[in-house]
Amino acid sequence: MLLEIKDLHAIIKSNGKEILKGINLTVNSGEVHAIMGPNGSGKSTLSSVLAGHPAYEVTGGEVIFNGKNLLELSPEDRSHEGLFLSFQYPVEIPGVSMTNFMRAAVNEHRAYKGEEALSASEFLKLMKSRSEYVELDSKLAGRAVNEGFSGGEKKRNEIFQMAMLEPKLSILDETDSGLDIDALRIVAGGVNKLKNADNASIVITHYQRLLDYIVPDFVHILYKGKIVKTAGKELALELEEKGYDWIKKELGE
Repeated sequence: MLLEIKDLHAIIKSNGKEILKGINLTVNSGEVHAIMGPNGSGKSTLSSVLAGHPAYEVTGGEVIFNGKNLLELSPEDRSHEGLFLSFQYPVEIPGVSMTNFMRAAVNEHRAYKGEEALSASEFLKLMKSRSEYVELDSKLAGRAVNEGFSGGEKKRNEIFQMAMLEPKLSILDETDSGLDIDALRIVAGGVNKLKNADNASIVITHYQRLLDYIVPDFVHILYKGKIVKTAGKELALELEEKGYDWIKKELGE
């Protein structure tokens, strides 16, 4: 078992509003889980809470990740332990080149594991091979992180970072948002190339179209802070056909 979430409750610190109202989820290595749901259901909050975002406070439940209590770890140690979050809206970091940013990140991960830092030549070789996963233009490596990047380039850059860090669990928060069909194919292709028996992914999305490319083992519907239904990939097709009102009717609302 890679990730086990038990009865997770969380609030927004600024106003005390409860967003997560008892999440239960188990993810094993080698699996792809899709989480779908209407706006405001708690999908992005769940990803933020798992990553350790300071705007949220966990008020109940537990999260075990790779045998450790995730909620006791700092955000940076969650990353070091193998948790990766691909943002819905990747931020720009002016003045920090992609190459320097990624070299610092990779070597921090290696230091945490007691491994030696990569030399400049070793790092550049790794960076070149991993950028090919998402057809990332080598010219972007010399530019500041995400600065002046198109939406598609930012999302490709996120998956490139994922390829460089080789996480155990990748959380992709609406990584298909704003992508045209070509960019979606490239981004999804990169995710698929990185999949193996020792890692797992949680794909958060509104739409079934992403799941044509990244095929999930399980689809979960998150609604009003709880996972209310779980099934195979056919559930995404059913949602596409019937919409979320169907779930409300099933719940007797």
